[in-house]
Amino acid sequence: MLNKGKILWCIWAGILILLFLMSSTDLIIKEKKIEVYPISVIIEGDNDDYYVNFKKGMDQAAVEFHGDVSFITLYADHDQAQQMELVKREIRDGTRAVILAPVKPEEAVRKLEDMNPGCPVILLGQSPDEGTALDTIGADGREIGRLLGEAAASQAPRDVPVYLFCGGLDYGDSAWVYEGVRTVLDEQGYHYRLIERKNQDTYRQAIQETDAPGGGRITIIALDVQSLDQATRILEENTIYQGRVAGLYGAGSTTSLLRALDKGIVTGLTAYDQFDEGYLSVKQAVEAIQGTRQKQNTVLEAIYVDEDKLRDKAYEKMLYPIE
Repeated sequence: MLNKGKILWCIWAGILILLFLMSSTDLIIKEKKIEVYPISVIIEGDNDDYYVNFKKGMDQAAVEFHGDVSFITLYADHDQAQQMELVKREIRDGTRAVILAPVKPEEAVRKLEDMNPGCPVILLGQSPDEGTALDTIGADGREIGRLLGEAAASQAPRDVPVYLFCGGLDYGDSAWVYEGVRTVLDEQGYHYRLIERKNQDTYRQAIQETDAPGGGRITIIALDVQSLDQATRILEENTIYQGRVAGLYGAGSTTSLLRALDKGIVTGLTAYDQFDEGYLSVKQAVEAIQGTRQKQNTVLEAIYVDEDKLRDKAYEKMLYPIE
């Protein structure tokens, strides 16, 4: 009996030792090592004001797909040369993929092809070259322009000129948006004028023209979110100008712009799911690193939002996403 007791105690001790080794070491059961993928997101501006929802989606995907994401702004706004230097720096420092919101898409594609980055590059927005090997993800610029043009044409009198504000047709998707807008305005017989931003006062001076002799009301369509934001601020600061602008339309849906829409300063704007854009860009970057996917151009649906749709529950998740 004594020997049996000793044997049982030895067995129990062996089991305890085995359980300890299994739970606290990998001597018996090797844990699968999780690979973390460094990914660099480089935007076109010097701040992240217009990327709040994008970053929420980006952060969610980084957790799910084990991405170590660096979100990088420029030192100087819309500096194409500096952006390309940052791309080179990130590749040199070991990033496995680059997600790029190009300052000037056509120039960026040429530079990237010459650079031969050696890692996946995903462009945010619409590719200027359908033959490029780069992945893209974003809304259709022409469709955004068409939505804005049709909204303005349905409300603005034909005898009121339309001012098209943009930072420059070579920046971002502005050329595509412009093409969509002017196609509608040409068909409807509107007189319009393209105003590209040259300095801080460009848009203010254009609006001030309504004060001049012979001046009158105008309709404004902003082709990019920065221009819509600046036009909104000008009207917020001067209520007199609000009465002289028949309607303010534009591309972009930041929280501040949605508040301006709710207050009636912005007449209508276009939006797409920027949370999905951030989420899918990181997901696709990881898949490209792993070699589990082919080139893909992802087009996100754009919608037109006015004051009525702003209160529609169907659009709440797109406009105010929660991680």
